[in-house]
Amino acid sequence: MTEYVVIADREGFLDACAALAAGTGPAAVDVERASGFRYSQRAYLIQVFRRDAGVFLFDPPEIGDMGALQEAIGDVEWVLHAASQDLPSLREDGLEPASMFDTELAARLLGHEKVGLGAVVEDTLGITLAKAHSAADWSTRPLPQSWLEYAALDVLHLVDVRDVLVAELEEQDKTRIAAEEFDAVLTRPAKPPREEPWRRLSGLHTVRGRRALAVARALWTAREQFAQDEDVSPGRLVPDRSLVAAVIADPATKQDLARLKEFTGRASRTQLDRWWAAIEAGRADQSLPSERMAGDGLPPPRAWVDRNPAADARLKAARPRIEQLAADLRMPTENLLTPDTLRRLAWTPPSPLDVDGVAAALAAHGARPWQIERTAQVIAEAFVESVQDAAEASESGS
Repeated sequence: MTEYVVIADREGFLDACAALAAGTGPAAVDVERASGFRYSQRAYLIQVFRRDAGVFLFDPPEIGDMGALQEAIGDVEWVLHAASQDLPSLREDGLEPASMFDTELAARLLGHEKVGLGAVVEDTLGITLAKAHSAADWSTRPLPQSWLEYAALDVLHLVDVRDVLVAELEEQDKTRIAAEEFDAVLTRPAKPPREEPWRRLSGLHTVRGRRALAVARALWTAREQFAQDEDVSPGRLVPDRSLVAAVIADPATKQDLARLKEFTGRASRTQLDRWWAAIEAGRADQSLPSERMAGDGLPPPRAWVDRNPAADARLKAARPRIEQLAADLRMPTENLLTPDTLRRLAWTPPSPLDVDGVAAALAAHGARPWQIERTAQVIAEAFVESVQDAAEASESGS
């Protein structure tokens, strides 16, 4: 078994970067975080492999400035698996690919039944990877050797996987499709922060009344600030269910809160003053939240037949055709066109209701050129036929 070493000193880092710069072909890159353990989503380990260079495991918190790594491989194609998960952490360390190949996304576009890294490696290379440490606390130091071997294997075979998938994409005439999808992931802007992130509290739907919601908001905010200060995942301090239980119990005193058996978590008692202060602040808050968060979401499709019959007819006409088209292309429907995009077009159809109008609407919703080419005519025809069917039904009923 190969012994892997985490590079944490400046000299070792620069030597590794020089070796990677002298390597050949694409660079396989992966990130290990401490999700569920730490507040931040920073990289606690960055693995890089390049042919004629080997595998290198970097410790970003110890190394600090990662600029030399960017210089070493920044101009070559990076191979990642589920790149959208790793790119934010890489960018936080100043690492950005000029171009990339996403093996998970390629497998989806090719119609692979399973697209996890282990499944894709096994499908393409016949190699079985152990996934025993995928949910580990990667902020642990020192990292056990078994974890390091797992981390190294995540990149060791990735370039070979990429080569097999490149051939499959060419065989299925999906090379351009994949290139557009990879570019879309790479250039997609970061999502703006949620306006009311506290509403994501699990179990919040059981809380009734605006004053109670204000208390929930105050508790969530207090936990969030403490978690950020301590760099600990919020749920490890006090779980969502405990915050909600405290809101519903509506304790009269701090002692009542301490006696609440549902109020658990490692910081539930050690930070009792903090949580009680949040409850009091919520009770005194004059800016009460609304019962529901305002949003631009559409009604659920099951309600369309009553609220917007024409939109319901358009959606029911177009959806099975898009699903069939995706099946013909051997890819998941959501990769051909997201369900949300189709629903929005059905709810608010373009004008004029023709191929050009639908194509323009699809582009406005972020559809890629290949998606527009394959779906615009299908959607336009379905929408027009739904109008004609409605007109015929009206005539026969009159």
